[in-house]
Amino acid sequence: MQISLDISKTLRSGEREFQLKAHFASTSQRVVVYGPSGAGKSQMMKALAGLMTPDRGRIELAGRCLFDAEAGINVATRERNVAYLFQDYALFPHLNVRQNIGFGLQRGWRNPRASVDGEAIRYWLQAFELEHVAHQFPHQLSGGQRQRVALARALAPQPSALLLDEPFAALDPGLRERMRAELDALQRRLEIPMLIITHDPEDVRVFGDHVLRMEQGRIVEEKPA
Repeated sequence: MQISLDISKTLRSGEREFQLKAHFASTSQRVVVYGPSGAGKSQMMKALAGLMTPDRGRIELAGRCLFDAEAGINVATRERNVAYLFQDYALFPHLNVRQNIGFGLQRGWRNPRASVDGEAIRYWLQAFELEHVAHQFPHQLSGGQRQRVALARALAPQPSALLLDEPFAALDPGLRERMRAELDALQRRLEIPMLIITHDPEDVRVFGDHVLRMEQGRIVEEKPA
């Protein structure tokens, strides 16, 4: 993954003010941003995904400029070709597994039909062993199954990078270990560039080819790949 990010943003909530001033560059396939809650990790990830607009700076990914404040460039979220996996997975509760996976493969915002099918949907159902729950809804799934559906939905459009926000935080310890191993194997098989934000040292150990430690809105330490 070729990524270069140098941004600043002032965030306000009531009388509180937070300064995000993040800068790093990497060519690693696995980048981990590590630090305590409130360090600005999620805000930096949202800027990369196009969910938050910095006040100043520039973002490049895979040789493509996604944001440049001076040049007036701000590529729309859906056109950035990055997959963002939210901490709570953000599955659509009214859509079954098949529909959730198929949602990212279509244009517009109309929901896929309940029986939606296609080569990509079949591939990801099989890859994540979800065929037997394809007709079920998110509330009927286990925590591990929900994460697999979210990953399948994120990966189905073949993004240029996968962004993961605390991907194992909502899982119990046993499932967390198993899903960590599954994601490790999946990333190696697909060779998709991946950026993870976490406060868990075990995520750093498993995925941290290039580790950035973040505190109070800044990258304060870096362990290059």
